[in-house]
Amino acid sequence: MKNFNKVIPYIIAIAVFALASIIYFHPVLKGQKLNQSDITQFRGMVKDINDFRADKNTEPYWTGASFSGMPAYQVSAYYPNDFVRVLDKTLRFLPRPADYTFLYFLSFFVLMMALKINWRLAILGSLAFGFSTYLIIIFGAGHNAKAHAIAYMPLVLAGVLWVFQKRYILGFLVTGVAMALEIYTNHPQMTYYLGFCLLILGIVELVNAVKEKILPVFIKQSIVIIAAVLLGIGANSSRLMAMKEYGDYSTRGKSELTINPDGTKKEASKGLDKAYITEYSYAKLETFNLFIPRFMGGGTVEKLGDDSNFYKTIQKKAGRKVADDYSSQVLTYWGDQTIVEAPAYIGAVIFFLFFLGIFLVKGRLKQWLVAATVFSILMSWGRNFDFLTNFFIDYIPLYNKFRAVSSIQVIAELCVPILAILGLKEFFSSTISSGEKQEGLKKAVYVFGGLVIVGFLLAHGFSTFEGLRDSQYDQLPGLIDSVIADRKSMLLMDSLRSLVLMLLSGGVLWMLLKDKLKQSVTIITLVVFVLFDLISVDKKYVNEDDFKSARKIEKPFTASSADKLILKDKAHFRVGNFTVNPMNDGSTSYFHNSIGGYHAAKLGRYQELFDFQIAKNNMQVLNMLNTKYFIVGNDKGEKQAQLNPDANGNAWFVDNVKVVNSS
Repeated sequence: MKNFNKVIPYIIAIAVFALASIIYFHPVLKGQKLNQSDITQFRGMVKDINDFRADKNTEPYWTGASFSGMPAYQVSAYYPNDFVRVLDKTLRFLPRPADYTFLYFLSFFVLMMALKINWRLAILGSLAFGFSTYLIIIFGAGHNAKAHAIAYMPLVLAGVLWVFQKRYILGFLVTGVAMALEIYTNHPQMTYYLGFCLLILGIVELVNAVKEKILPVFIKQSIVIIAAVLLGIGANSSRLMAMKEYGDYSTRGKSELTINPDGTKKEASKGLDKAYITEYSYAKLETFNLFIPRFMGGGTVEKLGDDSNFYKTIQKKAGRKVADDYSSQVLTYWGDQTIVEAPAYIGAVIFFLFFLGIFLVKGRLKQWLVAATVFSILMSWGRNFDFLTNFFIDYIPLYNKFRAVSSIQVIAELCVPILAILGLKEFFSSTISSGEKQEGLKKAVYVFGGLVIVGFLLAHGFSTFEGLRDSQYDQLPGLIDSVIADRKSMLLMDSLRSLVLMLLSGGVLWMLLKDKLKQSVTIITLVVFVLFDLISVDKKYVNEDDFKSARKIEKPFTASSADKLILKDKAHFRVGNFTVNPMNDGSTSYFHNSIGGYHAAKLGRYQELFDFQIAKNNMQVLNMLNTKYFIVGNDKGEKQAQLNPDANGNAWFVDNVKVVNSS
């Protein structure tokens, strides 16, 4: 009975996590599925692979339906004797995407256990981590692999921390299994960023080992961790070797070309172009949206109510119906990123507790968490902090293989709630005097409140609140002024919101300090504050309206009249769909062998063939690729199929060879 009582907190935690995941994504209970744009395109890409599996009961490892043919192991591939996949599927027993959310919670809870956090506080931290806005909104875009990889990050950290606590067997096993699961998710960029977090932890531990003259102990711990990581890598050797082979020939590998499509000199690089890497860079001022949700207007578009300046201006000029239509998607974002699904909001409550942790927590853990958080924020600035970014692109291995540098903020997403909960642990501890706690609470209020006010003043003092696409509103006099007024209003209201949440949270902790609240009531109240804070923002971007029937999600494309006409031809050929950008289109691959496709790491030479030739309408190249049909739009916007009688067919004779002196 005594042993069973020890297990009860874990049972409660798992039940809470499963319930929270299902409640947030409750349409899954009706069999509905989340409509995810990237996954819709993915379904087009894998149709050929799935059909082959069903017909042959084996893996193809190649698909002819996309980019005139490419390795299938970069799209969808199962490997024999893959126990990691079995374990992962066992952990993800809930319907998607509730399964990933559950993994967020569970993995972070294990990390809290490694840090010896009380189970009630551990549940609070897990909910704060899992409902962080960025971790929810990536589901809307269909970044499932990214979510999957982030979900296992805390589990890897838990194993490593156990090793540093000299619990070698437990630490080795957890690190090895967690790393195997992390790599299995097949999102190298997130795993790579996790490596930075671990490296910073290692540096902090190394410095301490030197100071304490226990370097041999640190070396022993490092060997155990490295061995566990190698175990995780070995468990994924098949997919990693395939990925390495493919990567060298992808757009992330080295190019042989010395010029760009426009004839200008190409910058020498063994990875992605710098402009491409830093296309999605956080502005320094934009960092404030980590704790003020719509500091820069929220997502690229937001829905505004009938009390907004935008709505009133449209209504006055064109009537209520037009105002209703236009105000459903207003360009409220005024930052310099080309598109933003939503702000990467970590939470006002949890960020306030993070500062409380800074003032109350002592030792190496705080040093690591603060350093990792600052590092991730600086790196997320990308082109807005050229000196540091260019150094990493030029000199740090593999950094130039990944784009969207803003996503390195996942390190902050992980570290901020950890230190926040450690701060609460110290606040509830009897080892710290009441005076120290009161002083730490005051400082946290001053610093967090000061940052909110400073951010508000900086935005008003140095920003025009003008966005990249504001020219779309030029046709109606006064409309752009209304949009700017609404942007300022959003900044004001959300700044006040963060201040109020800080004061409420600080007030609850102050009442605990004065013995006016019990610790259990304080924790429950903070859970309510955190859930309200995060879920009220999350629901603006991913909610029940984004779900559709399973049938529509699983069969997302309907054959057009052009598709039906082409499908009557049973020969082997390829199709070029020019009603869309062929290189960002998975829909055509659903029905035909397409010259295009949808993938983050296309074959490099094929991308160059498109940029230099196909994009310039070189018919000889299209003929070479056996493009027998083109799908084009007519004057009414309808798709039409055009036969290309000059397509070369599946094989052809070469009349002559022209030798040139370079690629």
